[in-house]
Parts: sequence; structure tokens; C-alpha cells
Amino acid sequence: MDTQNQDEFYERLKNELDKSSSWPSDYLYKFIVPTDEEKIDQIHKIFDNTGAVIELKKSSKGKYTSVSITVNMDNPDKVIEKYQEVGLIEGVISL
Repeated sequence: MDTQNQDEFYERLKNELDKSSSWPSDYLYKFIVPTDEEKIDQIHKIFDNTGAVIELKKSSKGKYTSVSITVNMDNPDKVIEKYQEVGLIEGVISL
């Protein structure tokens, strides 16, 4: 995704989050990651000390891992910050 499309996406997401939730609120992140302990550890570190509940589920062939993270966030900007941090990890797909 190029920078302009990414900015537009995050702006739309922020507007939707503002409308749909009162903050602070629990938020569910979902990512698909190539099954690679280093990449999964990087995601864990991003959510360290946030009180996040992280669930992992490997695909049937074990090539990918689904990472679901439920965490209480202060506002939509904080939600987007985490998406941007995780987005720096190569091969991670945000759902």
C-alpha cells in the first residue's frame, strides 16, 4: 500500500472508530503472520506491558499463524499507532 492510500485508510479507520466506540475501549487486532518465531516475538514486544491478551493459532499446514490480540486502548490514535508498528514487520497481514 502506498503512503497516500495508507494515510487515507488510517483516516477512515479513525473516523469509524470514533463513531462506533466510546474510549477507552477494548479493541481486537487480527494479524496473519508467516509462522516464524522471530516475527511473532516482534508482535508480542509491540504489545508488551499493555495488558493485551494474545492468542495464536497455526494454519492447518502450519505455514501461517493467526494472531488475535485483545487490548484496552485509550483512543483511535493509539489503535492506529499499533497497526503502524506491526505494519513494519515484513510479511504481516493486518485484518
